[in-house]
Amino acid sequence: MSQRQILQAFEQYQKARTQFVQTVADLASRPQNTETLQNAGVMSLLRPLLLDAVPTIQQTAALALGRLANYNDDLAEAVVKGDILPQLVYSLAEQNRFYKKAAAFVLRAVAKHSPELAQAVVDCGALDALVVSLEEFDPGVKEAAAWAISYIARHNAQLSQAVVDAGVVPLLVLCIQEPEIALKRVAASALSDIAKHSPELAQTIVDTGAIAHLAQMILNPDAKLKRQVFSALSQIAKHSVDVAEMVVEAEIFPAALVCLKDPDEYVRKNVATLIREITKHTPELSQIIVNMGGVAAVIDYLGDSKGNVRLPGIMMLGYVAAHSENLAMAVIVSKGVPQLAICLEEEQEDHLKAATAWAFGQIGRHTPEHARAVAVANVFPKLVNLYLDTESSEDLQVKAKKALKSVLQKCTYLPALEPLLYEAPSNILKHVICQFSKVLPHDSKARRLFVTSGGLKKVQEIKAEPGSAIQEYINAVNSCYPEEIVRYYSPGYSETLLERIENYQPV
Repeated sequence: MSQRQILQAFEQYQKARTQFVQTVADLASRPQNTETLQNAGVMSLLRPLLLDAVPTIQQTAALALGRLANYNDDLAEAVVKGDILPQLVYSLAEQNRFYKKAAAFVLRAVAKHSPELAQAVVDCGALDALVVSLEEFDPGVKEAAAWAISYIARHNAQLSQAVVDAGVVPLLVLCIQEPEIALKRVAASALSDIAKHSPELAQTIVDTGAIAHLAQMILNPDAKLKRQVFSALSQIAKHSVDVAEMVVEAEIFPAALVCLKDPDEYVRKNVATLIREITKHTPELSQIIVNMGGVAAVIDYLGDSKGNVRLPGIMMLGYVAAHSENLAMAVIVSKGVPQLAICLEEEQEDHLKAATAWAFGQIGRHTPEHARAVAVANVFPKLVNLYLDTESSEDLQVKAKKALKSVLQKCTYLPALEPLLYEAPSNILKHVICQFSKVLPHDSKARRLFVTSGGLKKVQEIKAEPGSAIQEYINAVNSCYPEEIVRYYSPGYSETLLERIENYQPV
């Protein structure tokens, strides 16, 4: 065979390999083809091509594997079982930037599915190779590596700790300072995924000075970057008072409040989440947010939002109100109660209704004035209905009951209490009658109104166990009236009168 024929044969072989990997990579980009490719044993055919002498074939083979592994955990597991990961890790340190990006994509595609698959990526030494990639000059390689790290860290604290121990955090903080927006986004996302698991992991990020760099990006025009920045700050702030104070000291407020009106829904939600995570810790942190107009801004945000996006805002109002009478009054003065009543009316999801019921409980439980603000919004009947509705989740029923109990125990606004005499079950009713027994002895106008409205008659109709708490409250209410009035409104009194007429003998 001549040299020319040998060269032609090599050329044809190279063309065939190139065509094969390109076709597989193209087919793998469409989910409907993945099962057929897997059944054809494409994994074992791609593996040797990762070490091909031609760089473009290596890169395309890695890309095809990444697309397949990205599709589902079965295919990702096939990559692990096929001993493909060690080859990729080895090549990450040796090959050009295009291959490095493709290899990091495969690692990310495998790691994303489960903690076990992410652990397999760590066990093959991928973290050290990814750390080296984060130090590359090319921003695309850094981005691919940061993305893979993010997918490893997000699963649990153990994997995040492995990422931290590999020395990733300082490099991610450098990445968020790079000019490329895409790299900033992924690095901020990775910091968020590390910070979320424990106070210790969050502290590691704080110790590298990440908060100041994240704070500088809160007004960046790129919505996707802002999403990740606010997410990272939330995941840091949620763990302890100290780190929440550090986030506030980074002077992100009141500028961050502007982002509650951002066109991007996820930016708005992540800002509201950050505010919630800060206010939940202490009255002092809540007061700082209140002083900057945070409560009014969150109430406006609730008015502009629908569905799950409302949840952090609803919870934030509850946390603020829980701390003290004054902070709860700040929520009331800012018209928070009517807005929460709208949320309770509009939302269909039980967890949103449960959060809203809980927030009402935190607002109304302080004083009669606080309870009246909740009562005037006509919230009691809705909470009773949610508590009694068999379709309500257990959590919603518990939250509705607790909110009713805590607010009713402070409520002295009788016009809101009276309808509950007709609607509430006995375990709620006792709190309602207890409040009447507290107010009626000291208010003659209320006593008269209670008779004319039919309230006293309704109380006489309640069947209570002798000696029970509810019977004691009924007795206390009855003691506010002359005995003949109580008898007059008691069930069966008209029959007694008729009997007396029948038995009466005129003189």
